[in-house]
Amino acid sequence: MKIIDAKVIITCPDRNFVTVKITTDQGLYGIGDATLNGRELAVASYLQDHLIPCLIGRDASRIEDIWQFFYRGAYWRRGPVGMTAIAAIDVALWDIKAKAANMPLYQLLGGRSRDGIMVYGHANGSTIAETVAEVGRYIEMGYKAIRAQTGVPGLASTYGVSKDKMYYEPADNDLPSENVWSTSKYLNSVPELFKVLRETYGYDHHLLHDTHHRLTPIEAAQLGKSLEPYKLFWLEDAVPAELQEGFRLFRHHTTTPIAVGEVFASIHDCQQLISEQLIDYIRTTIVHGGGITHLRRIAHLAELYHVRTGFHGATDLSPVTMGAALHFDTWVPNFGIQEYMRHTDATDEVFPHDYHFANGYLYAGEKPGHGVDIDEKLAAKYPYKRAYLPVNRLEDGTMFNW
Repeated sequence: MKIIDAKVIITCPDRNFVTVKITTDQGLYGIGDATLNGRELAVASYLQDHLIPCLIGRDASRIEDIWQFFYRGAYWRRGPVGMTAIAAIDVALWDIKAKAANMPLYQLLGGRSRDGIMVYGHANGSTIAETVAEVGRYIEMGYKAIRAQTGVPGLASTYGVSKDKMYYEPADNDLPSENVWSTSKYLNSVPELFKVLRETYGYDHHLLHDTHHRLTPIEAAQLGKSLEPYKLFWLEDAVPAELQEGFRLFRHHTTTPIAVGEVFASIHDCQQLISEQLIDYIRTTIVHGGGITHLRRIAHLAELYHVRTGFHGATDLSPVTMGAALHFDTWVPNFGIQEYMRHTDATDEVFPHDYHFANGYLYAGEKPGHGVDIDEKLAAKYPYKRAYLPVNRLEDGTMFNW
């Protein structure tokens, strides 16, 4: 099954997406997501200029060999641009292999481990009262798990809070917008949010929260300990993970479950976190973590140490990644939860798919492959628009983590 064509498709149906389409001499094609928020064209160039010329003529069924060729053969390996490009090719090849086998992707991976995929939605508001009301709306929609984010008194804006409650897109400007951050103000406000949420809705629903890499280990420990009475499903990205051992201090001071990994590009970014049991959920994504081939290695390592999956699933991942992730989630034995931020109608039209939501769960479809396609004619009507993620400064003007 020889690869005869591969191309990159860039489109912007309400936000930018990069897609790889690989075609074989048997008439089968597969698609993979190559979107890296705010750096989309870097991945597109890496694919077009460096990987695709090496892909033409290869046997599409040799997924592992092709993965190793692009990873080991690069010498300058790992990193988000390179691993996102490899992931796009990898997912497209798995899509082709499943289509050739005439089965949904989860069957090719090993079959079902569960019937449905529990997902969490994103409730947010500028005030605690507004966020509490939004959590109620998600409960009414059937969600069993909700991430809750709220504005911080004294700060004009903060991560996770948006005007559009359903389709949050942080890449909001042609050049990076600048936010102001105060850790002390944040730490004073978050426990009050979850206190009110539990008083209002009780403990029947899972609640999650994202700190977005803004705390030191001891600050994260302080927050985790203060949130223990409210029994969070997890506290996400509390500490920047470049220093994996920094999680030891965090871990030793709180029993609040810890999740991290959406910015990880390889197993080496989380090996210590997993093997020392410093986290409870690994959030590395298929699109940024080298594809299905590499995520299987991470999931198997995590299973040995009682760490479960909790894949990133925001709108900066196209429906292609969501479809592939749901098939992975359906199979993987140590599944935890799946993030699910809904795409806009325009995005869903460009990327028709057969997964669906019902009663707090997403369900992978039964079509051969990962079940997501791309309407190239419609995609061409939405040209690329440069958009950057914001940056953060402390109140004294110092650059900080966004």
